[in-house]
Amino acid sequence: MEVLIGDPITTCLSPSVYDIICNLGFQLRENCDINSIVAQNGEVCWKTITDCVSYTESDQGLDYWGSVRLLGPVCEAVHSHFLSLTKGQFEIRYAPWFQWTSFPELFPEIFDALESLQSPAISLSLMKLTSCLERALGDVFLLIGKECPFLLRDLLASVELAQVFGQSVMNVLKVFVGSPCGLNLRNVLWHGFASPEEVPPKYCSMMMLLTAGLGQLLKSYLQKTKLTLAHRSFITPTNLEDLIVFPDVTYEVLSVLEEAMTKSAFILKIMLPYWEVALVKFKSHRFADCAILLLTQLETGLRNVFATLNRCPKRLLTAESTALYTTFDILAKHLNDGKINQLPLFLGEPAMEFLWDFLNHQEGPRIRDHLSHGEINLHEFSKETTNQLLAFSVVLLLRFVDEGLLSVFKEKASVELLISLAEGYSSRCHPVFQLKKQ
Repeated sequence: MEVLIGDPITTCLSPSVYDIICNLGFQLRENCDINSIVAQNGEVCWKTITDCVSYTESDQGLDYWGSVRLLGPVCEAVHSHFLSLTKGQFEIRYAPWFQWTSFPELFPEIFDALESLQSPAISLSLMKLTSCLERALGDVFLLIGKECPFLLRDLLASVELAQVFGQSVMNVLKVFVGSPCGLNLRNVLWHGFASPEEVPPKYCSMMMLLTAGLGQLLKSYLQKTKLTLAHRSFITPTNLEDLIVFPDVTYEVLSVLEEAMTKSAFILKIMLPYWEVALVKFKSHRFADCAILLLTQLETGLRNVFATLNRCPKRLLTAESTALYTTFDILAKHLNDGKINQLPLFLGEPAMEFLWDFLNHQEGPRIRDHLSHGEINLHEFSKETTNQLLAFSVVLLLRFVDEGLLSVFKEKASVELLISLAEGYSSRCHPVFQLKKQ
């Protein structure tokens, strides 16, 4: 596919975002004593952490860069501390403090990922951690507030959470996940901007410690106020049965995907490890993990095609806080300046309708939204849903391989079937279809 042949892309982070995530937290070389951060029994000493947060001259706002710089050695110490523990020690010391989240069993898995030292597994862990934390913080918000904010950054800025945890603690969270001016770990990962090698594992360790520390603060708040934390039920995505159009992915299709991944211009080389892990997760029946990786990488690949077709290479990079995020709004018919977006024309109606059905239509399952906000039970995520995403990914990747290879793949009946089903797709979540169904 000629459209994507250019210089190999080495990062999707803009220079300042790259700097704050990959360099800034490593500038201070001083050692930080772990005993000043966390006690033997796992109790977090918040003062050591909150003291690292800097404020601007006027004291009105956070100095994000200064804070990331000062927090670097603390994160380093926490990371080394976790790596020095056995899994048993970790569970004895920290497991009780994750119970306030609705997914406490996630944290031993994250511990395993940190120990494995595998970058894609650590990125995936951070994505799941941020969505789990967001859901749990929303539950805490509802102890006092009525309408839980939809965006994590609005949740972290709420008076309600400051009332429970204290403003200085909320400011620490803002540095890590609550603002485009900070590390913004949630967004750079969930929107597919950060390659596996760009996410320092120490930030995953630190987020895990912060989650435990929040559990400790919450416990004393609940004891003091005599309130009880209730977890909202998980959401079951709607109209999924209407969206099952592709048959189960077979071993033959998986082997085509394995080869296409290395040959397709749709996949940025720096992101290939995510695709490889997605396949491993599918084969080991970890369907939610596979779907999370596929969704973020579909966004990365589509953003690359979007930026190329519309001749706006800068839109490939993480937007600065002043600019719009190029997220799945790349599917819109028009660009911000009113010009026609070339991506829908290039992808064609069936592919666009599939993406809209899965991701954007209010009547659809909105899987990416629900997963990224921690609203879906990951253990019960359906194989059928992941199957559809995987099959669609195969068809999409094959549009970006050379003609010779494509004709070889098309000789396989299973591939030919997927392509014809994809080409015949029409919306099942559009209001018109829903009316017909009724």
